[in-house]
Order: sequence, then structure tokens, then C-alpha cells
Amino acid sequence: MELPDFQKYKDKFTQQDFSDKIQRIAKRAGAKLIYVALLLYYLMQSDKVSFKDKAIIVGALGYLISPLDAVPDAIPIAGLADDLGVLLYALNKVWTSVDDNMKKQAREKLSKWFDDDEINVAEDLFTEDTTDTPV
Repeated sequence: MELPDFQKYKDKFTQQDFSDKIQRIAKRAGAKLIYVALLLYYLMQSDKVSFKDKAIIVGALGYLISPLDAVPDAIPIAGLADDLGVLLYALNKVWTSVDDNMKKQAREKLSKWFDDDEINVAEDLFTEDTTDTPV
């Protein structure tokens, strides 16, 4: 699968659109996708992140928000799988800047939409056998 040019989606990103989209797709998408999106969102707000990395994050979040992407969200499972793939790609690029506070913020937000079992599945992104990078 060839990844899209993230920069063409950067104008799609707004904080309000991000919040609206996350709330709409939370249960359908699963905790993993939402957790990764929230980590990127909190990371984007950090002073530790370079302008280049913020551009990657904004592009990935813009792709998530955009109704026009490689696989339309209306297609069950596959429609959100491409979004998760793009978000994971972006998170891998900026992973070294993610700190425990960002993980805590994302988990607290997840707890509003998901039960503990679903949150624990999302946190499996950070298991030891991934050499300290997300899946």
C-alpha cells in the first residue's frame, strides 16, 4: 500500500473537526485507533516536537478527519484500517517524543468512551516486544 501525500490533508485539520470526528467514530473504530489519534493530538501540542514532525502529525490527523481518503470510512473495517495505518505511520515517525504524560492524557480521554478492557487492548501498542515502538 502506498501512503498518501499527508501534506495535502494539513488544511483539513482543525481542533474542533478532530474532536467531532473522534467522538463520532470512537466505538466503531475501536480504542486502538482513537488512542493513537489522541497521542498524536497531544504530541502536536508539545514544545518538544519539531515543526517537521508537527507537519507529519497534522497531515495524518487531517487524513483521519477528511471524508476523502484512500478507503472511505463507510466501508466496514477497511474504511478505518487505512486511517489506523496512516496514524501508526505518523506515530512511528515521532515516537521518541511521546512521554508518559501524553499517554496519561490519552488514557483519561479514552476512559470517557471505552471500558478498561478496550483501553488495555489499545495500550498493547506499547508492549516490550515491539522494541519500544508502536506496532
